[in-house]
Amino acid sequence: MAKEAYIPCLLDIFRRYGYDGATLSKISQATGLGKASLYHYFPHGKDEMVSTVLDFLEKWFQQNILEVLRGQGTVLSRLSQMCEQVIQVYEGGEQPCMCAILLMGSGRDIFHAKVNLLLRTWIDEIARVLQTEGLDQAIAKERAEDALIAIQGALILVQGLNDTTPFLRIMKQLPQQICRSICNI
Repeated sequence: MAKEAYIPCLLDIFRRYGYDGATLSKISQATGLGKASLYHYFPHGKDEMVSTVLDFLEKWFQQNILEVLRGQGTVLSRLSQMCEQVIQVYEGGEQPCMCAILLMGSGRDIFHAKVNLLLRTWIDEIARVLQTEGLDQAIAKERAEDALIAIQGALILVQGLNDTTPFLRIMKQLPQQICRSICNI
């Protein structure tokens, strides 16, 4: 089996335990691979496993978020499609954000640059879409940042409350909130 086959399992482990809590023992148990086999697939250990998961998520992000935002349709429809994709990747709010997880503990020092790039790219693309409708660059960037704050804040709240309702509400409202004053809303 190729190492890519283990990505869903690794994603689950790192989402559940974080970088520091995902021990090789837990990873071995979850994947069914012995430690020697883990090092066969991932010679650089846990850091390579996380990098592989991040590469997978980045590819998903490119195909399902950036392509949607760069696609055809109204600004509101593209932002709505983006929110639907966000609901999908976070399984309706039940899964935490891997980027947020990696910014805590010792993973921050290792993966901060990659997470920073992903978040900045997302903010820039939302802002670009808003600017195509004539919104001022600074305001468009603020709204894009506010969108990510809302998404990430809702994901944290869901984990604390064990209730996905706030996340789903935010995702439903977000396109209209971002578009206020430019989409006849």
